[in-house]
Amino acid sequence: MIETGSKIDTDFTLDVVENGEEKSVIFKELLDRPTIVSVYMRNNTSGCDKQNKSLAEHSDWFDEQGYNLVAISKDTCGSHKNYAEKFDINYLLASDPDYKFAKATDSIVEKQMFGNKYEAPSRSAYVIDTDGTVEAIIEKVNTKDHASELKEVIQNL
Repeated sequence: MIETGSKIDTDFTLDVVENGEEKSVIFKELLDRPTIVSVYMRNNTSGCDKQNKSLAEHSDWFDEQGYNLVAISKDTCGSHKNYAEKFDINYLLASDPDYKFAKATDSIVEKQMFGNKYEAPSRSAYVIDTDGTVEAIIEKVNTKDHASELKEVIQNL
């Protein structure tokens, strides 16, 4: 996993849903102010739902502190649109089926489900400055209280 203080490659394209609209963006375009990127596995799964509900409940606080909020998974933008409506998500949801962000942060890990091993992004969160410098990392997200742990990280920067 990338270390705090390192710069990530920001020249990759993601499809995103923002305010119900789909568009393709180069990741560095999302860094118009410090940005929190929260990685989760999949829409409509218990832990991921808790993680995003926590963020949705506190998204205004992050905005008031001057941070963009992005949640990223391998789900399609169509799935993200429905998910955003279901949970009243007003921050950006990014679709990354090719794990471009995880590759940029060197955060692809081996996982196991039902005895099968596979590689996927770690459930983690990053605070990234406008120039792509990683200012903070939460290596293992607390799905139930994700917003509180991010608030504490931001307040200690």
